[in-house]
Amino acid sequence: MYGDGTIVVGSEHSISMNSQKIRLIIADDHDLVREGIHSRLVNEANIDLVGEAKNGREAVELCGLYEPDLLLLDISMPELNGLEAAKIIRQDMPDIKILFLSVYDNEEYVQEALRIGANGFVLKDASKAEMLNAIAMASAGATYLGPKLSKSLSQSMNSNANGRSGQSDYGLTNREKQVLSAISKGMPNKQIADSMKISVRTVESHRMSIREKTGGGNAVMLTKIATELGL
Repeated sequence: MYGDGTIVVGSEHSISMNSQKIRLIIADDHDLVREGIHSRLVNEANIDLVGEAKNGREAVELCGLYEPDLLLLDISMPELNGLEAAKIIRQDMPDIKILFLSVYDNEEYVQEALRIGANGFVLKDASKAEMLNAIAMASAGATYLGPKLSKSLSQSMNSNANGRSGQSDYGLTNREKQVLSAISKGMPNKQIADSMKISVRTVESHRMSIREKTGGGNAVMLTKIATELGL
């Protein structure tokens, strides 16, 4: 249930890191924060710290240079802020997972981060165990949020979904409905592809089409839409 696009909530779930090292870049403009995160992660057997950036522009450049599996990205940074940097990385390097860092649990930041296609949002005061859990989940393709953020975001998505309750099936094809149903069950792209005997790239294409047709920018909203359509 932790596959691509699944929202998972803080301490309620956990996932083990796989045997392959997660190549990771830390991007934060505060030396103390970067050093603190570095000290937390440097001795983890399944994490390989390949770079550190002091601003959004450096984060983009390092991602192009080292092609990490995951970028730990601060929201508020000079030159390019985290959201601006994430847009560039999403467009040019879509395979890199992005886990946002922030001091604030600002819902607007979270919604924008998820709309861009981030793989989660973790607060800087999170425990080491929670941060490792968030890294593992984001690297596995899940979308990680802590309990507080998940609750407030779900409430917001409920309100938005209720405003669309009178709509039809959004013009989804039968295949797109199958994919949407699988997404709502928390199936990762690879599992969806195997079950439907199509390629992962085709699943990703269907997912993008579903988002465009429904306006569902993240997994919480897509799950609500699937429920609304009886999928």
